[in-house]
Amino acid sequence: MSKVYADIIVDISQEKLDKSFQYEIPENLQEQVEIGKKVLVSFGKGSRKISGYVIGISDTPKLSPEKIKPILEVVTQGIEIESRLIALAGWIAKNYGSTVNQALKTVLLVKEKASAKEKKYIRLVIPKEEGQTYLEEFTRKHYLAKARLMEALLREQVLEYKETMERLKLSSTVIKGMEEKKLIAVERERLYRTPVPKNVQNGYEYQLSKEQKEVVSEIFKEWQQEQPRPCLIKGVTGSGKTQVYMELIEAVLKQGKQVIVLIPEIALTYQNVVRFYSRFGSCVSVINSRLSVGERFDQFERAKKGEISVVIGPRSALFTPFPKLGLIIIDEEHEDSYKSEKTPCYHARETAIQRGKMEGARVVMGSASPSVESYYRGETGEYQLLYLNERYGGKELPKVEIIDLREELKAGNRSIFSHVLTEKLEERLQKKEQSILFLNRRGYTGFVSCRSCGYVVKCPHCDVSLTAHRNGKMICHYCGYEIPQVKTCPSCGSPYIGGFKAGTQQIETLLKKSFPDARILRMDADTTKNKGGHEKVLSAFAAGEADILIGTQMIVKGHDFPNVTFVGVLAADLSLYSEDYRASEKTFQLLLQAVGRAGRGRKKGEAVIQTYHPEHYSILAAAAQDYKAFYQAEIGYRLLMDYPPAAFMTAIRGSCKNEELLKQAMEYCRKYIEKIYKKEDLILVGPAPEAVAKVQDYYKMVLYMRHENREILVKLKDALEKYIAVNRGFQDIYIQFDFNV
Repeated sequence: MSKVYADIIVDISQEKLDKSFQYEIPENLQEQVEIGKKVLVSFGKGSRKISGYVIGISDTPKLSPEKIKPILEVVTQGIEIESRLIALAGWIAKNYGSTVNQALKTVLLVKEKASAKEKKYIRLVIPKEEGQTYLEEFTRKHYLAKARLMEALLREQVLEYKETMERLKLSSTVIKGMEEKKLIAVERERLYRTPVPKNVQNGYEYQLSKEQKEVVSEIFKEWQQEQPRPCLIKGVTGSGKTQVYMELIEAVLKQGKQVIVLIPEIALTYQNVVRFYSRFGSCVSVINSRLSVGERFDQFERAKKGEISVVIGPRSALFTPFPKLGLIIIDEEHEDSYKSEKTPCYHARETAIQRGKMEGARVVMGSASPSVESYYRGETGEYQLLYLNERYGGKELPKVEIIDLREELKAGNRSIFSHVLTEKLEERLQKKEQSILFLNRRGYTGFVSCRSCGYVVKCPHCDVSLTAHRNGKMICHYCGYEIPQVKTCPSCGSPYIGGFKAGTQQIETLLKKSFPDARILRMDADTTKNKGGHEKVLSAFAAGEADILIGTQMIVKGHDFPNVTFVGVLAADLSLYSEDYRASEKTFQLLLQAVGRAGRGRKKGEAVIQTYHPEHYSILAAAAQDYKAFYQAEIGYRLLMDYPPAAFMTAIRGSCKNEELLKQAMEYCRKYIEKIYKKEDLILVGPAPEAVAKVQDYYKMVLYMRHENREILVKLKDALEKYIAVNRGFQDIYIQFDFNV
């Protein structure tokens, strides 16, 4: 049998992740050794026996074979959470195109070592009578510091260390001397920094509706199957998906297991923590990128020890080191924020399902507007598909009106606010009700349309919009097709053609002019950049401190404000014609989520959608709040164009400071793929410039691969990685693989 070698890390603190050591796998252990396994090895000159983790396996020695030591044994008792997470990192590296070290740094999240926080106490350990004798002796010998401490300890036998040192003006030498004489003991209590808001109260009462009970029951039935499927809850806005999650969590906690709840935005953390903490108490905690190093360190330590059982947070919370993980919930599963933009470009939904398989944990997803891929998997039986079709408590869905901005322009209204929207805002201000204004800026960069007729300049080959570049050209970022930038509308000849310029600050200024007495809050990247920024804005609005909340997509995701009775969507179609085949889906999801913020309390809700394209199926379906109508139109387009879920798509992204070198390298990538895969069922598109074609002096290009079998794309990625590794022409070019475009 040929020799096999394992790359092993002997210290998984982040500073040492790039350093691995190669060991030979003895024949008798070859079937047991796999990525993630904990092993014992002989390390260093003294050949001390230490444990390590396998992060890679190959048949190629990195040293002379005689210099490579063998693995001593595989540790099978007490499988640690690190083993499971390292195995997950191995899966991520293989399936998303990254090095194992890159994947490890994603999965093992604590990037800096943080010291444990503790509180110290001084305790008198001798009888009081003996202490009195020592006090008299210290006083007689003028050991005044010792006398002050002993006198204080005779009054209170336990003193807080820091406060006592300052109050009695003691030195550490005094403490140490009395400790060595066994008169006192210094005791330490581990303190955990907690990110949970201090004003969160316990006490939760909620009765499930008949529909919610049926969904919970169906999920429990699925969990009894030998190989339970991931469950997808498609529930209208306000249907009570969170309450269903809580029932499932309670059942899992009773089994002594732990739960991860993924949410798409840090902005949602506060409201979710309040809900979950009020039901489950102090076993709930938070993990997100806004925590300090110490807070993050403490939450991971508490999770490992089982001191917390429910963790809430965005994508990175998926890697919480729970040893007894029982359930992963993905709320608003359709959101783009579950996809990492950095290498490895993993998707939290797919990775959660894989972690669930590895650890025997269930996965439940929920959304009012599921991603087309997930709903397709539900319809084909890969996921269990469940429905919540009614708002909780019999509340009505909001009444939605579409406003054609072309008609507003014809009527002489050049304001960003239509007449109807202005009237609705005025009504709410008079009634002391709240309104939300949502500015849809997603995907607007470089997007060019006509304000007179709504015409959008599109690529004739890829059915996506062309993007305006500063060099005076309009380019397709899928195939590279380009034309000179247009000055007048090709359809109606109007000079009103160009991009969208308004931002949240400009809208706030315009609102203040129109409604000088209105109290206005703005929620965007500027107002929430500091720690606690989201919580501050949202809690102020929830407390009724503002009449109107303005914001981008972060304000329409899962928030629940009972006094909001009106939502206005400004420029609904900015995301409709971006250079992305998912543009219609993203537009529908944003609009559905936005209008769903209205009427969640006892009062009826209304919404206005302003658009230049009132006839588009995504806008019509969002106004009707009809997911199935949208899905039927969209899936037909995807199947016709061979876009996901009809096929899988991988982007090969290249960047380099030399533009010509990058173009040449990307062409070589295409030619190499065509050389090793001759079948016609592989679709290659590009290479073409990226949407943002240059960043910090680096030019960027992309090549797309599409195939109905994901494994074929993974194999082509593996082959291309090897080709790039042995060709010197690629040494100045950074290549990234993205399997979820």
